[in-house]
Amino acid sequence: MFEELKALFEQFKAAHEGRYDKLVSDIANLEQAIGKGQTAGLMGPGNREQSEHFKAFMSFARRGDIQASMSVGSDPDGGYALPQEIDDEIDKLLLNQSPMRRICKVVPISTPDYHKLVNLGGTTSGWVGETDARPGTNTPNLAKLTPYMGEIYANPAATQQSLDDLGFDVAAFLTENIAEEFSAQEGEAFLIGDGNKKPKGLLTYATSTDNDAARAFGTLQHVKTADAAGFITPTATASPADCLVNLLYSVRKPYRQGSVWLMNSNTLAVVSKFKDAVNGLPIWQRGLADGQPSTLLGYPIEEDENMPDIGAGSLPIAFGNFKKAYTIVDRIGVRTLRDPFTNKPYVNFYSTKRIGGMLVNSQAVKLLKISA
Repeated sequence: MFEELKALFEQFKAAHEGRYDKLVSDIANLEQAIGKGQTAGLMGPGNREQSEHFKAFMSFARRGDIQASMSVGSDPDGGYALPQEIDDEIDKLLLNQSPMRRICKVVPISTPDYHKLVNLGGTTSGWVGETDARPGTNTPNLAKLTPYMGEIYANPAATQQSLDDLGFDVAAFLTENIAEEFSAQEGEAFLIGDGNKKPKGLLTYATSTDNDAARAFGTLQHVKTADAAGFITPTATASPADCLVNLLYSVRKPYRQGSVWLMNSNTLAVVSKFKDAVNGLPIWQRGLADGQPSTLLGYPIEEDENMPDIGAGSLPIAFGNFKKAYTIVDRIGVRTLRDPFTNKPYVNFYSTKRIGGMLVNSQAVKLLKISA
């Protein structure tokens, strides 16, 4: 029985090792074909048009060839929309690199004329008996919000010799370079952008200590710390973490579900050492598994180096439901111009995209302000 079982296992092992080797080989061939733009036959009939666009764009990127199939998404200056495969991969990289893209709502649009209506309240009601008259009540007040739009660009360069080399992965080169530049610029704008030819950043909106009932729409609430050194000196009955608890519960319960902390690594290094005043236990907890975020007072932490450091008058920590508070608007598609003339022997790929951002709910996120 043992010998029979061993023989059956060897057969099973050999069969699956063969399948595994074939799978690895197929993936390697697919990656090589994509890198060379040879995607014909690798996609289904429904993606044939995308495949043709991809091949034509690779020819355009390598040699400047302009083909009839490139007419989709073209402009009079010879710029073309990136193929969907590259465009989607750029979006994925941006999502991984930009904390604000991960935690905020992202809306793709196909027209520059985008508006959002927000209910400011104002509706009234009343109690009546069965046969009592029903007088008219007030209707809700609506605000029309328009995102602050701007054009972001990247201008990566490669030598013509590298483009002529079939082993050079043009798609990966464009994806990595464009995503890196876009991420750095937009990540800063989503937090501290002034709204002039760029998104209006979350931290540039007006703030006050008034609560939600008393504060004007579009003004964020901030919670002050006890001193300009950052927080307070620990005592037997008080902890530096107290102001973080106050910040957490300044966000009303409907918004706390899905809320996260946002701060830079310098601030996190300070906050992660805080302990509660009652039990002396850390308020920061490391993620239980790889890929899981650490938590602060039970809520996930996102690190963004564009958040300010701790200092008098600064706003180093934000807490709340960012998906309800801030909306990022993407004008669909990245456009690219090929420029082999300006910077010989390099070929520049001038790539642009329209991006916007705006605060849509000033109650969903609150800020910690260091006392002056």
